[in-house]
Amino acid sequence: MRGAVLVAVAASIGNLLQGWDNATIAGMYILTVLYIKKEFKLETQPTMEGLIVAMSLIGATIITTFSGAVSDLVGRRPMLIISSVLYFVSGLVMLWSPNVYVLLLARLIDGFGIGLAVTLVPVYISETAPSEIRGMLNTLPQFSGSGGMFLSYCMVFGMSLMANPDWRVMLGVLFIPSLLYFLLTMFYMPESPRWLVSKGRMLEAKLVLQKLRGREDVSGEMALLVEGLGVGSETSIEEYIIGPASELDDQGAIADKEQITLYGPEEGVAVVARPVKGQSILGSAFSLLSRRASMEIQSNIPLMDPLVTLFGSVHEKPPETGSMRSTLFPNFGSMFSVAEQQPKNEQWDEENVQQESEDYASDAGGDESDDNVRSPLLSRQTTAMEVRDSVPPTDSVFRQTSSLTHINAGEAVSSMGIGGGWQLAWKWSEEEIQDGKKERGFKRIYLHQEGVPGSRRGSLVSLPGGEAQDGSAFVQAAALVSQPALYSKELMDQHPIGPAMVHPSETAAKGPRWSDLFEAGVRHALFVGIGIQILQQFAGINGVLYYTPQILEQAGVEVLLSNIGISSDSASILISALTTLLMLPSIGIAMRLMDMSGRRFLLLFTIPILIASLIVLVVANLVELGNVVHAVLSTVSVIVYFCCFVMGFGPVPNILCAEIFPTRVRGVCIAICALAFWIGDIIVTYTLPVMLDTIGLAGVFGIYAIVCVIAFVFVFLKVPETKGMPLEVITEFFAIGAKQAAARN
Repeated sequence: MRGAVLVAVAASIGNLLQGWDNATIAGMYILTVLYIKKEFKLETQPTMEGLIVAMSLIGATIITTFSGAVSDLVGRRPMLIISSVLYFVSGLVMLWSPNVYVLLLARLIDGFGIGLAVTLVPVYISETAPSEIRGMLNTLPQFSGSGGMFLSYCMVFGMSLMANPDWRVMLGVLFIPSLLYFLLTMFYMPESPRWLVSKGRMLEAKLVLQKLRGREDVSGEMALLVEGLGVGSETSIEEYIIGPASELDDQGAIADKEQITLYGPEEGVAVVARPVKGQSILGSAFSLLSRRASMEIQSNIPLMDPLVTLFGSVHEKPPETGSMRSTLFPNFGSMFSVAEQQPKNEQWDEENVQQESEDYASDAGGDESDDNVRSPLLSRQTTAMEVRDSVPPTDSVFRQTSSLTHINAGEAVSSMGIGGGWQLAWKWSEEEIQDGKKERGFKRIYLHQEGVPGSRRGSLVSLPGGEAQDGSAFVQAAALVSQPALYSKELMDQHPIGPAMVHPSETAAKGPRWSDLFEAGVRHALFVGIGIQILQQFAGINGVLYYTPQILEQAGVEVLLSNIGISSDSASILISALTTLLMLPSIGIAMRLMDMSGRRFLLLFTIPILIASLIVLVVANLVELGNVVHAVLSTVSVIVYFCCFVMGFGPVPNILCAEIFPTRVRGVCIAICALAFWIGDIIVTYTLPVMLDTIGLAGVFGIYAIVCVIAFVFVFLKVPETKGMPLEVITEFFAIGAKQAAARN
């Protein structure tokens, strides 16, 4: 996964520049009063002084309003290139700045660059990262931003010790790292493979994926990206028992026409998936996946979003007793694992779609047989195993779209494993409709063993040599079943040769539609994304960051450093630098836990600590404790606040917002959430000075504590756990959860 990691590191430099700018504003605010105001004669123009600080926020807010739609149109990479150019130009203009109006223009351009980076870097990383480490890689922007803040504070502190610091250098030095960012975005970072697929550029997407994943066989992920083109499909949850056919028969399972044959790892091994009797579609899917005790408790909590319970059921550990414990499935990454080298998949793109259509037989027959199973138009290539395995004529069959596996460096990798223990497959189905008529069509299936954490990797069928223990050789698996993104009912009436599928380029040509924003799942995701972004800002982080030097100065922090012989302004900036330095190991811990414990866990763990640190700040400012004690409590509480914030409430909102929207509208939706972010940032930043003058530090921190309490309740009731899950599966869950919530209301 080295390719994906390096690309994420390169992309996160944009956030390093944002962090640099944030810290420069905080330090610059003090130096502005002394030098910029004096040089430009702004003593009688406080509005102009405020605009110098505000222009970057204004610029970020303006460009965010259309950045998402433009990125959906032209791509993520071109927008990141533009961001780096804006950073570079703004740095040079600030270094020049002959008058205050040119300085304001430079700050506006700088805000444009910041807005693009904050909005699109999380999207870019989410769309290029493997699901197993997506959380860790998407925490890199938080780490880079804090690193940039530390470097900037160190520079500002050094300049504060000078007799006449040059504020132009302090602002304009930004052009140096922005030049590196430009070179990386221009010559190293590839385009997002999901965006390429959304435009029908399949071959380019495949080449990018091969580079990012470091292997040739990426057909499974390619198929997943194609399925991600759909928005608002009708999805149901079904449940299957999976295991050797002989053992299922011994357990008394009823064989019927709905059973599904899974090609096993060894010749002669028959692995069958059979539906659990009594299941139903959406109406009872919720109870199906949440029947374990903990899930039932959550579902009975007033106002608990069904979506939270649905996601939680994926990560819930299964019972340790009974036949539910799987020993046939010790690993989760491949449904199909073989020990022999398979031929490489032929390349598939627009140029060979005609060739592939010849590989399919007519679907005119009505019998449920192997001949009636069709695969989507993705690298169709029959394998020796498909030929030698016989399938009973009453079976439906899970069919892969390419060779079963490709062995790379001695490791069996499934072409249909899509990450996080999920598998992608299709089956041919028949459903009775009115007047006894039958409706035939393809069904897409995301398959996952119930109760297995999504971050676990391995196989749904044991690797060769695996041995069953305790006589337990089958498991229950949950399946998300819906219509494939490329399936066309209109083509069925034309008796097509092969599956009734359209080419991805035809689906991509439709582009995003504004009506997609009103799909139930998208609306639900927007509610979660906007809510958590607003609460993050109203928890006070950016206001505290911008004004940390002043806050610490009012708290009496100069008392702690009075013996060093530096001014109170320099002491405040130094404390800010040290506070930012302490954030870095905290973010490192969050990076480690993001894909292990999960996003929701980190939020629920860190927000109570935020509340406690804010309460201590309130008490320290209301009770007379002496100068030294007051300074120590204030400083320690601010440090704890920052360190816990960057572990949870800092990175998680952006990570979630980059995960929960369908590919076709992801750019637009993330821009809407980012717009809420910037509006909240502006409100908090410019109400803080007023609140400091009116209600003081104690009142400010008291309000922030109340907001954190509200945020904890919101996260507990409304924010699901998305760790280790493919983006396309997450959006399917949001669609199901939204409909379940509507049904309950």
